[in-house]
Amino acid sequence: MFALVDCNNFYASCERLFRPDLNGKPVVVLSNNDGCVIARSSEAKKLGIPMGAPAYQFKQVFKENNVNVFSSNFPLYGDLSQRVMNILQLYTPDIEIYSIDEAFLEFKGFDKHFSIREHCLEMKAKVQQWTSIPISIGLAPTKALSKIATRVAKKYPTQTKGVHVIDTEEKRIKALKWVAIEDVWGIGRRYAKRLRALNVNTAYDFTQLHPQWVKKNMTIVGLRLHRDLCGLPTLKLDDPIVSKKNIATTRSFAKDLESFDEIRERISTFAVKNAEKLRKQNSECSYVIVFIATNTHKNPDKQYSRSVVMTLPYSTNINNDLNVYAIAGLKKIFRKGYQYKRGGVIVGNIRPMGTKQLTLFDAQRANMQPLMSAIDKLNTKYRKDYIKLATQDPSRNWKMRQERLSPNYTTKMSDVLIVK
Repeated sequence: MFALVDCNNFYASCERLFRPDLNGKPVVVLSNNDGCVIARSSEAKKLGIPMGAPAYQFKQVFKENNVNVFSSNFPLYGDLSQRVMNILQLYTPDIEIYSIDEAFLEFKGFDKHFSIREHCLEMKAKVQQWTSIPISIGLAPTKALSKIATRVAKKYPTQTKGVHVIDTEEKRIKALKWVAIEDVWGIGRRYAKRLRALNVNTAYDFTQLHPQWVKKNMTIVGLRLHRDLCGLPTLKLDDPIVSKKNIATTRSFAKDLESFDEIRERISTFAVKNAEKLRKQNSECSYVIVFIATNTHKNPDKQYSRSVVMTLPYSTNINNDLNVYAIAGLKKIFRKGYQYKRGGVIVGNIRPMGTKQLTLFDAQRANMQPLMSAIDKLNTKYRKDYIKLATQDPSRNWKMRQERLSPNYTTKMSDVLIVK
């Protein structure tokens, strides 16, 4: 069985965590430079505030409805996300962190020994107890169906207790008929429009299409999704079918590394690799997560692992931009005296190129795109990493507009709450 764990209204839930007075009240979170709405609480959604709403156009709506508005606080969100993911890993070793607020889990053979639903209810309660972040869980025989099961769990929390299981053919068909075609994981707007024209209006209608038609018109990726929705396990953990909310490059090092320079070279390579992936799907990111960890199988008394979220002042997919912030993050978390076995760079808050709020520096970075394109072509034509990025100065610090930024309650000592 597969499970998809989704943190409910994650950014808004993070803001409420240390502000219980906000429970039951509308909350929205803005993008970098307080540009547009990127997260909404259930109360804000009921007010009709759309995702992506420009903040300046909705000032009056916020004021009239007493909406609590926050600047995005990615260090806080990243830290709480890691805490949630660490708890999930206690319940199964097979986990794929899909985004900052979602993770796929696989329970191989668990059903032979106990109820997986009860196992997930316990996991949900543990996340609530240890982090106070509400989650919904969908269980199904395939990844795509688990995604749909999670939608049911979120829509009907009272009936499902936040955990819904698709374990019969009747439940599968009922859920598929309930989900609109454009809401199916992996069905983009272009495909949804085309399918609607063919009177394919629901996920169930999609499963009734002939597999050969799906393969011909939606490639092998669409066929794999089709099989998954039909209840035939096809997509495995880490099998992407759409552009992810997060992109990660993580590796175990060939040997244990101790020096900062050696690890910096690896982190720099990971950052550039993520930049290439972003450009390949014509997207940009606005934050970078860097992590390093020691070998858990050696020196049990000398273990260390740490991650840090570096918020970018603008969305970008430029090698140098990501490298500078990744190395700056590494400097914050690196500690001498440890032997590091693995590390990685994750980029998030991904959006299509050209859909971002402009800043003073956008014109300068636009001039870099032809260079990045040329580098990608040369690396593809001759060999991987034919042109590499030299070590860059990580000392630059761009100041974003964050007029409504909440404290970094869990990542900054000066912001830690004091109990009197």
